[in-house]
Amino acid sequence: MMKLSEMNQDSYYLLCYTRLPVDETTYAPKLAYSMHLAWSENKADFQPLGHNSGVLFAKATDNSDGTMNAKSLKKPYLFYLKDGTYGVLAIRTEADGSKDESSKGSVLLFTSKDLLHYKEEGLIDLKGATFVTDIACHYDMSQMKYIIRFRDDEGAYYQNKTSDLNPLTECSAPKKTEPFTLEEVTADIEGIVPRNVISISKETARRLAGKLLVPENDRIEVPAECQASCAEDLKKVKATAYYTDGTTSSKNIDWDTSSIDWNGAGVYPITGRVHQDHFENPIAIHRADPCIGRWNGKYYFIATNDADNNHSLYIREADNIPDLVHAEEIKILDTNMYEHLGGLLWAPEFHIVRGELYIFHAGTPGEFHKEQSHVMKLKKGGNPVKAEDWEMPVRVLKKDGSYLYEDGITLDMTCFELGEDVFVVWAQRQFTPVDQGSWLYIAKVSPEEPWKLITDPVLLSKPDYGWANNHVFVDEGPFTLMTNKKIFLTFASALIDETYTVGLLSADLGADLMNPMSWIKENYPILTSRSVPGEYGPGHNSYVTDEDGIVWNAYHARFGIGEPRSSGIRRVHFDIDGYPVLDLTEDKDLNKELAIVHTKVNVTERKLAGKEIYEAAVTV
Repeated sequence: MMKLSEMNQDSYYLLCYTRLPVDETTYAPKLAYSMHLAWSENKADFQPLGHNSGVLFAKATDNSDGTMNAKSLKKPYLFYLKDGTYGVLAIRTEADGSKDESSKGSVLLFTSKDLLHYKEEGLIDLKGATFVTDIACHYDMSQMKYIIRFRDDEGAYYQNKTSDLNPLTECSAPKKTEPFTLEEVTADIEGIVPRNVISISKETARRLAGKLLVPENDRIEVPAECQASCAEDLKKVKATAYYTDGTTSSKNIDWDTSSIDWNGAGVYPITGRVHQDHFENPIAIHRADPCIGRWNGKYYFIATNDADNNHSLYIREADNIPDLVHAEEIKILDTNMYEHLGGLLWAPEFHIVRGELYIFHAGTPGEFHKEQSHVMKLKKGGNPVKAEDWEMPVRVLKKDGSYLYEDGITLDMTCFELGEDVFVVWAQRQFTPVDQGSWLYIAKVSPEEPWKLITDPVLLSKPDYGWANNHVFVDEGPFTLMTNKKIFLTFASALIDETYTVGLLSADLGADLMNPMSWIKENYPILTSRSVPGEYGPGHNSYVTDEDGIVWNAYHARFGIGEPRSSGIRRVHFDIDGYPVLDLTEDKDLNKELAIVHTKVNVTERKLAGKEIYEAAVTV
C-alpha cells in the first residue's frame, strides 16, 4: 500500500461507480446500487476504496404511518460545484433498482465538502414527463449556469440550465440536444459499473486514502537508550508503531533481559519483541452480542447464548482479556429464575454507574413481541460470577413511572456517563398498529436508579440507508466509545445474517446529546462482510479499554457463510481524524518482520523518579 507521505503528485483521479448485485447474501441490490469510489495516479489503474463497498446511499422515504420505503440509486455522476465543493446527481430507484414513480422526471442531488460526508439535498425537477435513464452535469463559467444533460427512457436527450443547483430552484424547460457519452473507463474491480472520473487534489486524495483504506504497520521505533534499575522499569519502555496513513500506536515490548546484570551498573544491549495479543477468532462459538467489562481488577465476558436458544446468560472471569477466551463459564441468569423473564434473554452489557456494577439486558416473559429492556444490579460487595449476588432484573421505566414502551419491543439498551449526566440509548420497534422497524432512541436516566428515565426519549436514528434496511428495517445494538474530543456511537443494522453491519454516529463531547442535530450519521457503514475476509455479518459490538490504554472491540460475526453467530475481538485503531477503525487485522496492526527491536539499557543503582530518560529514537 502506498504511504500517504509518498503521494507527491499534484493531482490524482477519482472514479465513481456502482456495482452489479451478486446475490442477497454477499452483495444485494440495496448495497450494489450505491455510489462507490476508486482512485488512481494515472487514470488507468484504479483501486477501489472502502473494500469496494458503497460510500453514498439514497435515503428511504417516509410514509404517514411511520413506515419507510427503501430507495437505491443508479447512474451517479460526480462533479464540481461552482464553489469548488462536490455535487452528485443520481437516478433514484426503488430498492431493487427498478423505476421509482416518485422520481419520474427528476434526479437526486447530493452535496459534499470532502467526498466522505454527503448531504441529500432532494429531487431536482427536470420538467420531463418521462423517467431519466442517464445524467451528467457541469458548471459553465461563461454562462454562470449549471448545464444538466439527461437521457429519458424513450432514448431522447435533453438539456436543462439553472443558476443555482438546488431542489427549490426552478430549472429551465428541457431542450432537446445531441446525445452525450461518458469517457470510457476500464478498471479491474469486481462487479464494477463505471461512471465518470474527476481530477482531485493531492490533499483530497490523501484524505480519501486515509479514511477509506485500512492502514498497515510499516515502521517501528524504540528509544535508542533507556535507564533502568530493574526489569520492572523496562515495562515503561514502549515501541511506537507507525502506519501507512501516518497514524501511530504505542505497544508493549517483551524484552530479553538475560544479559543484564542488575547488580552491576553499566550499559547493556538487549533485544525484544513487540508484544501483540493474539486472538484466534472466533473466541466463543454460538455467542452473540458480546460485551467485556472491567470491574475491581478483573475482566468479565458476557454474551447472548445462541447455544440454548437464548435462555441463559453466562459470565467468564479472568485477570486479563486473553485469558477470557478459555475461562470457565458460570451461569448467572436463566429463564427459570424469574417469572417475568421466562422467555428470551438477549444482549447483556456491563455498565458501571456511579461506582455500581449493572447488567443491562433484554428479556421477555414469553414471546419475542414482548421483549423489553431490563437492568439488574450487583449487590454491595457482590461477586459478579455468583448468581445470588445479583438483584432481580427490573424493567426500564419512563419518567412518569410507566413501562418504557407498550406498542412493541425495546432491547439492546446501552448506558454511559458524561459529566453529571447518565444516558441510555436503545433500540425500539413499534409493532402496533404497523411494524415501523427498529429505531434508536436516547434519554437521560437517574444515576441512582439507571432503569428510570428522567427525560422523554428522543429519536436518534432510523434505518434509512440501504445497508441498514437490507432484508429488514433495523438499527440496533448501540454502544459508545469516547475519546478526548468525540463520543462515538456504533450500532448494528439490517438482518442478523451475513448482511449484518456496523454504522456510526458521532458527536462532540461538549454538545447537547439530547439534540439529534448534535449527532452526525455516516452515510456508509464502517464494518461489513467485505471488511475482513471470512467474517460475515459483523455487528452488535462493544468496547473495553485495558490497563495499557488499548481499546478492544468485541463483536459477533459468522466466521463462514451459514456458520453460527460467534464472538470475535480486535484492537480498535484510530484514523487520521481520530475515528475508530474496526477492520485493522493483526497482520496489518503489526508487521511481524519489524517486531524484533533493540535498545541499550543504562543500569543505574537506583530506580529513577518520574519519567524514564529516552534519547534519540531509531528506526528498526
